[in-house]
Amino acid sequence: MTQLMFKHGLAVTVLALALSACQVGHDFKAPASTAQVEWLPTLGDQAPSRPQATPINERWWEVFNDPMMSSLIDRATAANLDLKIASTRLEQSRSARQVVAGDQSPSVDAGMSYKRARNSAEGLNDPSGLEGKSAFNLWTGGFDAFWEVDLWGRVKREVEAADATVEVAENDRRGALLSLQTEAARDYLQLRGVQDTLAVTRENLDVSRNSLQLSKVRQASGVATHLDVAEAWAQVATVEARLPLLEQRQAQLINALSVLLAQTPRTLFAELAKPIERAPLPAAIPVGLPSELAQRRPDIRQAQARMHVAAASVGVAEGDFYPRIVLSGNVGLQSMQLSDFGSWGARQFGIGPQLSLPIFEGGRLRGMLHLREAQEQEAALNYQRTVLRAWQEIDDSMTLYNASQLQQHKLGEAVEQNRIALQTARQQYKEGVVDFINVLSVQRALLASQEQRVDSATAQTLALVGLYRSLGGGW
Repeated sequence: MTQLMFKHGLAVTVLALALSACQVGHDFKAPASTAQVEWLPTLGDQAPSRPQATPINERWWEVFNDPMMSSLIDRATAANLDLKIASTRLEQSRSARQVVAGDQSPSVDAGMSYKRARNSAEGLNDPSGLEGKSAFNLWTGGFDAFWEVDLWGRVKREVEAADATVEVAENDRRGALLSLQTEAARDYLQLRGVQDTLAVTRENLDVSRNSLQLSKVRQASGVATHLDVAEAWAQVATVEARLPLLEQRQAQLINALSVLLAQTPRTLFAELAKPIERAPLPAAIPVGLPSELAQRRPDIRQAQARMHVAAASVGVAEGDFYPRIVLSGNVGLQSMQLSDFGSWGARQFGIGPQLSLPIFEGGRLRGMLHLREAQEQEAALNYQRTVLRAWQEIDDSMTLYNASQLQQHKLGEAVEQNRIALQTARQQYKEGVVDFINVLSVQRALLASQEQRVDSATAQTLALVGLYRSLGGGW
């Protein structure tokens, strides 16, 4: 009898393994790359620093040749809390995948129990043989095993979907890392831009004070009027009024960098409050190859992984229409006396398949299948949209980078000419050729052009950061 049951279970297992060659759903195929052969050329005049189709350095921020920036980004990568949260989410998805993958293997449990019991004398039966007249001991121990035979590949599709979900989480972390790097670079470059503006403002403050002193001297000599002195004094106060907000903006950016490094506010103040002279950007900016864009950008990789999840989920939904077979068995010992617990006669076992087949589900299974198919279509459309937006971001970033350089060149010319104009106006004022209002007008124009040039220089570096972010470099 035992041999017959064993052979029956073995036959069912062999048949199930043979049927498991079938697989529901369809295999996922990554979408073909539609990348252009070359980067889109920039319209109009070409700036000195140009993007080149050469491999991107993972540490792209080193093109700025700023050791302080590199140090801040490295420290932020090691300490940032948002990045650590993304890392824990990745670990969660890996653990969830391990849970799903466990359904591919048999489940074996061991147990042992002791019970002091007494059956009813008026019940249907008393397996103890004591007819409910006295209590008895019951010792039980053994192993139970369960295994769902994956006839149609439903479990395999669940594991496939879980693998793709892990890939989604991996690219979510990569996206968080890329965002952290670019945010740290942006905050740092804006900080240096504010400090440059502070330097320009203080320089103009010195000029304004000199003009005020000149007006006072000329008034004492009877050449200038009280109006000239008042206008000069008002110009000094106007320039001084710019300083508090610039200093506040400097503190704000230092605090932002401190938070990125998981530090308390003002922790980096002593380290970053001193301005530095920034190195010029190189003539050639490596931007990688267009064909590698889908492999670099985390959002494109994530959108593709979501397509994979959706495709595998369709297979899981299809698998719910088919029957399931679970092989189960148990082997153990049971006795009423502890002395008999290990004897051959105390053995017990059971083995056999369990079959379940959905017959009527009220449309639930078909509705789930239609839902998964619609989600797959949505994932495909989202992928197309993500790629299209990526190309738009890259083209916009390249155009902005080129335009900001050209603007800065012209503003440099404006600053130089305004300096000459101010020197001429001051000399003519000393000679009594022009009124002081001409000096003030030229001085204001110089201050405005200097601030615009600083803003343009900062915009140029921020445009380069945005370009590398759009290219997906750095993770």
